[in-house]
Amino acid sequence: MYIQYTMDQLTLPMDLAEDIPENHLVRVVNAAVNRLSDHIFADAYPGGGRDSYHPKMLTKVIIYAYTQRIYSSRQIAKAVRENIMFMWITGRQRPDFRTINRLRSERMKETLETV
Repeated sequence: MYIQYTMDQLTLPMDLAEDIPENHLVRVVNAAVNRLSDHIFADAYPGGGRDSYHPKMLTKVIIYAYTQRIYSSRQIAKAVRENIMFMWITGRQRPDFRTINRLRSERMKETLETV
């Protein structure tokens, strides 16, 4: 009578890319940012301290969020945890709202000044 419904069973494949259409905007953002030179981002990161999230990944997240009319760092961080498109573009990493805000306010400003 009903389609079987079990939340406790692992379903394969777990590849998020299979659930994202080929021409989806998130793929366009991913491809566009991947074309940018790494040296643009490297200059804004002085090094030292704990390993950082990859700046290209964070840039992709911010650009895609803006295309979805999500501007709040907290809302972007929430989307990274809950939205399949954001999960895919981050490689399932979960930067918090402070990290996202820091990239926008400090790192992007420094990067744009070098370009």
